Amino acid sequence: MKNVNVVLGAFYGDEGKGKVIDYLSKEAKYAVRFSGGNNAGHTIEVDGKKFAFHLLPSGILNRNIKAILGNGVVIDPKVLIEEINNLQANGYDCKNLYISDKAHVILPYHIILDGLLEEIRGGKKIGTTKRGIGPAYCDKFERSGIRMEDFISPNFKEMLKTNITNKNVILKAYKQPKLKFADVYKEYKEYAKILKKYVCDTTSMLHKAIKNNENILCEGAQATLLDIDFGSYPYVTSSNPTIGGVSTGTGIGAKYIGEVYGVIKAYSSRVGEGPYVTEQINEIGDTIRELGHEYGTTTKRPRRCGWLDLVALNYAIMVNGLTGIAMNHLDTVGKLDKIKLCVAYKYKGKVTTDFRTNMDFLYNSEAVYEEFDGNFGDISNCKTFDELPENAKKYVNRIEELTGTPIKFIGTGAGRENIIVR
Repeated sequence: MKNVNVVLGAFYGDEGKGKVIDYLSKEAKYAVRFSGGNNAGHTIEVDGKKFAFHLLPSGILNRNIKAILGNGVVIDPKVLIEEINNLQANGYDCKNLYISDKAHVILPYHIILDGLLEEIRGGKKIGTTKRGIGPAYCDKFERSGIRMEDFISPNFKEMLKTNITNKNVILKAYKQPKLKFADVYKEYKEYAKILKKYVCDTTSMLHKAIKNNENILCEGAQATLLDIDFGSYPYVTSSNPTIGGVSTGTGIGAKYIGEVYGVIKAYSSRVGEGPYVTEQINEIGDTIRELGHEYGTTTKRPRRCGWLDLVALNYAIMVNGLTGIAMNHLDTVGKLDKIKLCVAYKYKGKVTTDFRTNMDFLYNSEAVYEEFDGNFGDISNCKTFDELPENAKKYVNRIEELTGTPIKFIGTGAGRENIIVR
C-alpha cells in the first residue's frame, strides 16, 4: 500500500500549498518538509489567526502529527527558533517537531555572501531572497557544509572556525569586514542547545512509519518552475522542489509514493526576476494582485500577476507525475468580468503547447488565450462542485479537459474551511 502523499507547487510558488496541506494533514501521522529553506513561505489561517511559516511544515498545526524537517532542507537556526517561539506563544508546544540530523545549517557567512553575489549581478539579478539559501547549498555540494548532527556536537566549534577562516578570505576579496569567529560561535552554540532535542534520524523514523502503514504527507516549498533542474534557469531556487526532491530530501523511495497533488491558483503569480509569459503588467494585473492579496510571505514584495498558464501546468503535470490538482483563488478570478486562460504559446509565428525552459523561448513567446465569463458572485459557502455557478464550472471543467487531470480541491475563500473536496 502506498501511504505517502505529496503536495507540490505547480508554478512559481505562493500557490496556497499550506491550505491543501492543512486539509490533507488531518489524515496523516507525519508531515514532512523536504526541500528549500526560509526563502519559502506558507500562510495558514486557523480560527481567524494567520500563521506564516518559513521553515516549519504547515502540518505542525495539527497537534496529532509528527512534523519533520527533512535532510533536503537548509535551516537557519535563528529563524527556526523564532517560529518555534511564536507557536509556543500561541499554545503549541512543538513537542511534535523533528529535525533531520542530515539537514544543513545556514550560518551568517551564507547570508552575507548571498547578498554580495546578488549585488554584483547588477542588472542580471536573480531575485534571491538573500536568506543564504544558495550559498548553503553550495557548501553542501562543495562538501564544506555543517549538518545538524555536527551543529549539535562538540565538532561544531572547529568546523565553524575552519569555515569562517576560509570565508573571510572571500569576504576580504569583496572588501567586506571579516566575521569574528568568537562572536558567531557564542551566538550559534546557544541556538544549538535549543534545537538539539529536536534532532534525530528522521529517515529511519519515516521508514518505521511506512512499515506500520501510517500516512505520511510530504510538502514542497517553492514550485516546479523554480526547480534548479526543471525550472526557468537561472531564475530558480537552489534545490529540487519537484517530485525527485521528495526522495533525496527525505530518504523515502519512489515506490512508497501514492498521490501527487499539484497546487495552482485560478490565475498565476511570480515573485522575483525571470520570464513570465502570462504576466499582466496593466490594470488587470494590479486588480488581481489586490483581490488576491498577492504580497510575498517571506519578502513582502508585491507579486507579479497574470492569467493561468496551461502550457506550464501541463509541463508540471508531466515532470511530477501529478495525479490531481488543487486550485485556489477561484473566488478571486470570479470577481472579474472576464477571465482568460492560456492554452498555447506562439513562438516565432508557430503555435505550440510544449513548454521549454529556454530563456529565448520564454521571453519571446506570446500567450494564446481562451476567454471565459466571470462574475461568479460569493462562492465562499459552496461545499460541493454542483453548488458552484455555471460560469465557475465551465472554467474548472475546461482546465480539466485540457490537462487530463482531475481538480480534486477547489479553494473558495481565505479560510481553511473554504474548500471544496471532490
